[in-house]
Amino acid sequence: MSAARQGVVDARRIVVKVGSSSLTTAAGGLDADRVDALVDVLAKVRSGGEKEIVLVSSGAIAAGLSPLGLRRRPKDLARQQAAASVGQGLLVARYTASFARYGLRVGQVLLTTDDTSRRAHYRNAYRTLDQLLAMGALPVVNENDTVATDEIRFGDNDRLAALVAHLVRADLLVLLSDVDGLYDGDPSQPGTTRIDEVRGPEDIAHVSIGSAGKAGVGTGGMVTKVEAARIAAAAGIPVVLTSASQAADALAGRGTGTFFHATGRRSADRLLWLQHASTPQGHLVLDDGAVRAVTQRGSSLLPAGIAAVEGDFVAGDPVELRAADGRAVARGLVNFDAKELPQLLGRSTRELARELGPAYEREVVHRDDLVLLQG
Repeated sequence: MSAARQGVVDARRIVVKVGSSSLTTAAGGLDADRVDALVDVLAKVRSGGEKEIVLVSSGAIAAGLSPLGLRRRPKDLARQQAAASVGQGLLVARYTASFARYGLRVGQVLLTTDDTSRRAHYRNAYRTLDQLLAMGALPVVNENDTVATDEIRFGDNDRLAALVAHLVRADLLVLLSDVDGLYDGDPSQPGTTRIDEVRGPEDIAHVSIGSAGKAGVGTGGMVTKVEAARIAAAAGIPVVLTSASQAADALAGRGTGTFFHATGRRSADRLLWLQHASTPQGHLVLDDGAVRAVTQRGSSLLPAGIAAVEGDFVAGDPVELRAADGRAVARGLVNFDAKELPQLLGRSTRELARELGPAYEREVVHRDDLVLLQG
């Protein structure tokens, strides 16, 4: 066993993500045998009491298709939410019954991006998941599709899984789908080879990654899984990408699937969520001095450094910070409504406090709510 795979065996807190196509039929509806097969594997990993599992499970919308008489996943958000409303209960009920065979209790956790980019919500999400694990329960996480709008959706559960792994400070992320790893071409074509290990982006720079899932019931393909692996690896979390049918081998450290080495350092803050899970509701154009202050000195953004405001946002929303040439340099949570900002631009906080009151002597974006964007 390689040193990398030994790290899989030694991992104590593991996030496992499973896609819709691994749990349901193409026509919609849960496949009880597939669910039970996955639960058999996860329960065995949990059986010694030394390991903790967080399961990020797709399948709510797919599970709700057949009961609602839908032949395929709808494209409009309202019917997706209706399907999720029916399917989420079916999905968790199935997991509850299946894990009960092993005396394990599950806890449902539904998230939107809003729950994890804002400071207080982020802490609450972490505390809930950490407490469930401490009490011996197995959290089943999904996106809250029944209420999420387009603006606050993760869009795919692969990315959600990477961010949950970061949130709970996991030692390992396992992404399960209907493909047994990352290939250097179309795996259905002869001559292609599975990539065993990825040590950095350069290892797969030559690989053409498709975007469509096989079963037609999920939202992600290989491109979302590789992006999720990149996010987790950059946050110091190694990743195994393989098929659901090989989950047992993957968790036992055997040489299945594709192993992504951690490329960055582990971070305990929520800024990874702000960078990868938030959708800016507007943008602020900064003058050159403000760009330098934010990007080079780690400063907060003050009204004096803002040249223009665009978008319709309220205090607490994510916004993009741009240089005068339109280049995005940072993303942050804004402390003022869009309609308030024009009267503040180019003015010092001391001046604003004298004229408008002490509530205006504050940053537009605090440095603790700001993440720099690369490139």
